[in-house]
Amino acid sequence: MLRRTFLQTAAATAMIGSLKMNLPAFAADSAADPMLDPWTGAHGGFPPFDRIAPDLIKPALMKGMELNRAEIEAIAANPEAPTFENTLAAMEDAGRAMDRASSIFNIYTSVLNDKQMQAIDAEMSPVLSAFYDDITQNEALFARIKAVYEGRESAGLTAEQQRLAETVYKNFVRRGAALNATDKARMKAINQTLAGLYTKFGQNVLADEEEDALVLESEADLAGLSPSLIEGYRTSAEGRGMAGKWAVANTRSSMEPFLTYSTRRDLREKGWRMWTRRGDKGGATDNKQVIRDILKLRAERAKLLGFASHAHWATDNNMAGSPDAAMALMMQVWAPAAARAREEIADMQKVADAEGAGIAIEAWDYRFYAEKVRKAKYDVDDNEVKPYLQLGKLVEGMFWASGELFGLSYTKVEDVPVYHPDVTVHEVTREGSRVGLFYFDPYARGGKNSGAWMNAYRTQERFRGETTPIVSNNSNFVKAGAGQPILISWDDASTLFHEFGHALHGLNSSVTYPTLAGTAVKRDFVEFPSQINEHWLPTPEVLSRFAVHAETGAAMPEALVKKIEAAKNFNQGFATVEYLASAIYDMKIHLASASAEIDPEEFEKSALDEIGLPKEIVMRHRPTAFGHIFSGDGYSAGYYVYLWADALTADAWELFAEKGAYDKATARSFLDNVLSAGNAIAPDEAFRRFRGRDVDTGALMRKRGFA
Repeated sequence: MLRRTFLQTAAATAMIGSLKMNLPAFAADSAADPMLDPWTGAHGGFPPFDRIAPDLIKPALMKGMELNRAEIEAIAANPEAPTFENTLAAMEDAGRAMDRASSIFNIYTSVLNDKQMQAIDAEMSPVLSAFYDDITQNEALFARIKAVYEGRESAGLTAEQQRLAETVYKNFVRRGAALNATDKARMKAINQTLAGLYTKFGQNVLADEEEDALVLESEADLAGLSPSLIEGYRTSAEGRGMAGKWAVANTRSSMEPFLTYSTRRDLREKGWRMWTRRGDKGGATDNKQVIRDILKLRAERAKLLGFASHAHWATDNNMAGSPDAAMALMMQVWAPAAARAREEIADMQKVADAEGAGIAIEAWDYRFYAEKVRKAKYDVDDNEVKPYLQLGKLVEGMFWASGELFGLSYTKVEDVPVYHPDVTVHEVTREGSRVGLFYFDPYARGGKNSGAWMNAYRTQERFRGETTPIVSNNSNFVKAGAGQPILISWDDASTLFHEFGHALHGLNSSVTYPTLAGTAVKRDFVEFPSQINEHWLPTPEVLSRFAVHAETGAAMPEALVKKIEAAKNFNQGFATVEYLASAIYDMKIHLASASAEIDPEEFEKSALDEIGLPKEIVMRHRPTAFGHIFSGDGYSAGYYVYLWADALTADAWELFAEKGAYDKATARSFLDNVLSAGNAIAPDEAFRRFRGRDVDTGALMRKRGFA
């Protein structure tokens, strides 16, 4: 999953991701403010986390907005005729102090989100939304942007400059710049309210994750769990002040292993219900009314902008182009995936019957019995695999693979301040030249959002001199005991490589203008580099070097590697159905809410009944905790993008498979045409340049074993 800086999120008007301008008269005003000052120091400069505290955040944001308003007003009031240089280039160079402050704000609300930060977030999110709307709705500014856009083909601009003109103009229009005064005022009010609702939604989920845990009281409650899991749950309990007990945190990284291995069916059901009811328990953290309000406001906003629904507005700016195109791909995959899932359920039921369990498979049994079937069919036991999957060694492996493919080297640095002791920093170089900085924050803790994501602290550019990017990967692995290696599942290892694919997208950016840099591409293209990076995990080159036994140091046996390869499409029905149920629901509810007020609970049931979701499977993200679509605009009516990107990924990987996973020429083409291109060229053209043709969606079906 990609998370961008606050400036780049849709809630804060995505199209103004880089309103940057260095004007000396304003820069002096921000002197000696660690939130606003340029990032200086070794390695190309870095955020001064050692000089930042929550108390500084609100004043810095307020000052940053003041500086940015003055910069924008200077551009809008320029008496000279609008040109690329005095309008779009000037905008690219504006708001740098504000960009730095909002980046820190975003980092703190993602990874250090305690009660103080939650209060700041709740207060400032609507204020920031109004600020960005003021820029979007500046009529003089938009008139200049429009003039440059309309004259772009005859102004002697480079291809990248024309792309910037098109991108900025379209994004301003999408956020209401062309509306009349009455509609602009309503748009601004809607966005402010939505910003507050998004913050409330996310904070409600975080509260349920932090306050709830499945407490295991005795050793009998640990039945089926591996020593490493038991140790992790013991550490979790100690952190909650429950020494002598074990605590399964209410997060995916903690709960899913428990649901997979615990032989205590009663506790599996209890944990599953806790996990799936986040934001859906009634009381202060319940998100159902929040969802109603979000849907209603999104529908109204879409109509103001001339779209039939929020889904039409969202897909208009993606490769899909329309809800129909996105739904067509999803439904093409749904039927074979659901059929496969029913076969998987039947196999699990046979195992349960053979054991004399006397049960019908339920949702809290799925992972447990799927693991039994995998062992029976492929002789692969995840507990046999996990000792070879040490987090530290796998990080070395993903670094090594990117070096073989893209020529990157990583050096851990100790002279860069971090916001938490868990964080490590690596300087990334290529042939001795700095590429950027990579921050890695791997562990779960209070105040940190659940899941895994990439963040861009600073984007690459060479507009006013070469600026190297700073990116982070963030995970929620459970810490092991002192001196013990952290062992992770195969799925978690795949996620590790996935998020690093986003990081590589940001690090390898090579464009002129920051608005077009790195991951600032269409949402259904941004997941392409991350998904293809997962494919290097199972390569023999990585496994033989870095999948080594935690105790013996021996490499993963070739026989086990072959078993993993043979089982790669195992449980694909469940994985695809679990995901697609969420993606189809997302699209359907944003279409339906255009004409009717939605009851989230009733709609969830009717939408999933309509497509025939097996009762043994629930959505990967139930609505009340579906942060992708309800804690911001980013993936709303866009959760389908993972499947769209996987169509690109499957086709692209077939080329790597044909030429060789580490083929230098293929890797160079991928670097030049995809990773480094940012949004300087259209994504469909970027793919064609790499693949030599349009995407073959049949590769998606072949990859998932549905061909």
